[in-house]
Amino acid sequence: MISPEHAIEAIDERFGDHPRHRALHAKGSLNSATFTATPAARRLTRAAHMQGDQVRTTVRFSNGGGDPNRPDYAPDVRGLAVTFHLADGSRTDISAQTVPRFPFSDVDPFIELVRLSKPGPAAALKLPLFLARHPCALGAMRSNAAALKPPPSFAARRYYAFHAFRWLDAEGGERDVRYTWKPTIDIPDLSRDEAKALGRDYLREELAERLEAGPVRFELEVQIAGPGDDPNDPSAVWPEERERVVVGTLEVTAPTDEGDDFVFDPTRVTDGIEPSDDPVLAFRPRAYAISHDRRTGATSA
Repeated sequence: MISPEHAIEAIDERFGDHPRHRALHAKGSLNSATFTATPAARRLTRAAHMQGDQVRTTVRFSNGGGDPNRPDYAPDVRGLAVTFHLADGSRTDISAQTVPRFPFSDVDPFIELVRLSKPGPAAALKLPLFLARHPCALGAMRSNAAALKPPPSFAARRYYAFHAFRWLDAEGGERDVRYTWKPTIDIPDLSRDEAKALGRDYLREELAERLEAGPVRFELEVQIAGPGDDPNDPSAVWPEERERVVVGTLEVTAPTDEGDDFVFDPTRVTDGIEPSDDPVLAFRPRAYAISHDRRTGATSA
């Protein structure tokens, strides 16, 4: 498997070296928010932030690429990263994005695809060979295509967390779940020309304007694994008929000046939640730490 150091180098080669910015999701907007769990959440997990009390959170909306100068109207993944500030001073995170499927079961082909995504004639020649070696990726890429179009607002998209986590309840019960953030507003899609007319930074500007009028809300939904569903493969598709439960509401209230040096680490869990044995999930913390230290020169936090 590729090392986290080499993965960050490959991402920098693809998007360019941009000091003081994340390797991926370089362009983003940090915001204050709160989260309130539903009674259903408390029945599914003993995790502190899922007991029904309002929890302070910090939220980052972002474009997925590594170029902070890329315009918002360009095709891209969009991200929603949330850190929950717990009463004991610790944190726990959820990292999600607008594409519904991760194409691979491990890291190496993902980094290879990042390299191939660099515009140029070489990519057009190499991509068919890549897909021939990874035919399962084609279905995921087709499913994800619509999510790359410019959205009308960060507030009007679903955000999916690929990885599964084990939720442990107070009685010793357990279940594997995946997270989805669902918007509470519906806005018509934009054409590329319409998005381009709004400007290079229209997503951040639209969000700030929207927050001046009132909070932006998302529901956190978990899909619960059934028999035969693989919690350790982020590319595995769980059947649509699996049980889904709304476990809380995120209320984004205003931009924040906390400083955009947060690491949103999906393996940062708390009692009542355990990471799966997903190799992609296990890979992420070290890569995030390298990216963080390169842009700040500080210890990851």
